[in-house]
Amino acid sequence: MSEAWDMATPQTVEEVYAELLARAPENRMAPRLDAVQRAVDVLGNPEKSAPVIHITGTNGKTSTARMVESLLLAHDLRVGRYTSPHLEKVTERISLDGKPVADETFVRGYGEIAPYLRLVDTELMQGGEPRLTYFEVLTVLAFAVFADEPVDVMVLEVGIGGSWDATNVADAAVSVVTPVDLDHTEMLGDTLQDIALEKSGIIKDGGFLVSAAQDPAVAQVLLERAQEVGAKFRFEGVEFGVRGRTIAVGGQLMAVQGLAAEYTDLMLPLFGEHQAENAALAIAAVEALLGGGEKPLHQELVIAGLGAVASPGRLELARKAPPVLLDAAHNPHGLKASAAAVKESFTFAKLNLVVGILGEKDAETMLRTLAEEYSGYELEVWCSQSRSPRAIPSEELAEIAADMGFDEDMVHAQARLNDAIASAVQDAADRQEFDGAVLITGSVTVVGEARALLGL
Repeated sequence: MSEAWDMATPQTVEEVYAELLARAPENRMAPRLDAVQRAVDVLGNPEKSAPVIHITGTNGKTSTARMVESLLLAHDLRVGRYTSPHLEKVTERISLDGKPVADETFVRGYGEIAPYLRLVDTELMQGGEPRLTYFEVLTVLAFAVFADEPVDVMVLEVGIGGSWDATNVADAAVSVVTPVDLDHTEMLGDTLQDIALEKSGIIKDGGFLVSAAQDPAVAQVLLERAQEVGAKFRFEGVEFGVRGRTIAVGGQLMAVQGLAAEYTDLMLPLFGEHQAENAALAIAAVEALLGGGEKPLHQELVIAGLGAVASPGRLELARKAPPVLLDAAHNPHGLKASAAAVKESFTFAKLNLVVGILGEKDAETMLRTLAEEYSGYELEVWCSQSRSPRAIPSEELAEIAADMGFDEDMVHAQARLNDAIASAVQDAADRQEFDGAVLITGSVTVVGEARALLGL
């Protein structure tokens, strides 16, 4: 660590971000909690400044977090939400009352905690350990911002896993587990039981577990953990869940059986059965926090809360002529859920896919899933890449796509994402009777850059 780094005080978000990027990246998070615990201890434990709803799982975490936030805001509570990764700007990760933290607040907060971070870094390095990572520092910053505001409730999304995730220094009043599937197997294990065991670590003594419907092996792990720590537990499909849903303009109309009441005439401005299930999970989580799962929420507040939900980059309609959809699905489970929503909510005959995938992902299975799920469409695919150094090169991705079920003549490689999007959109525009859409998917980084390119 250089003396210049020690003494410099960042003045902009970009300068703070540069310092964060100089640390170990978030995909190399160490399996430790003691470093983050030391950091929050020297700051006076800001993670204890408000009750916490803590969310883990494989897919749906960010959408569920946004729904929980919106429901709490409808109840006139001040909410701090911490989610990852960001789509376009790092400040998106730390939100206050539904909006990314102001640049000034982000920079000031970082400047205030930086001396303490350097203290912890020094202690770690003297002990032969790496200094705080990118994700660990952001997590500590989020706690500091939420305590300083202050907020009434913190909604925290796990980065990866659960037990050893930096967010797990907080003691959750309510632990939420979205559907668990195989992902990040190099860090979490290659079986559902291993992954569930790691994610079950966010369930705390005397807390409340609210879980999506799970594979029986996953449900058993979660149940055993809840019983071990004396937490109440409720599972979707048993104590709560979606009771009915119909497609509506801009989303879906639904009814949900919550923990304490049934809520009807709920307009959710998001597409897909998976988002309806996320909404049921969010309602149950808020019931658990505000009334121990025994007191109904006010029907009108639930309607208002869900009606105000937005989840950028989650089957988002970016433009209408021709239709351009953005979906940040980045594993086979997420791609299947997205495909089901596309087929249910739209009547396209052709799809122009723009796909970019990060190197640590199972690109072969992801591309095979896309080919299989959209086999009923006329397909053309543009393989591209984001600016992330982890992105699979477009030519390599195109070779994989041709081996995974796509017609080789319909596979194109364009390294620059803006060129790939322009080509896919132009192809659609050139067809006089184009009955289809452009779907941009495969990674959060690709969708984030696409949102910026499309001016969202």
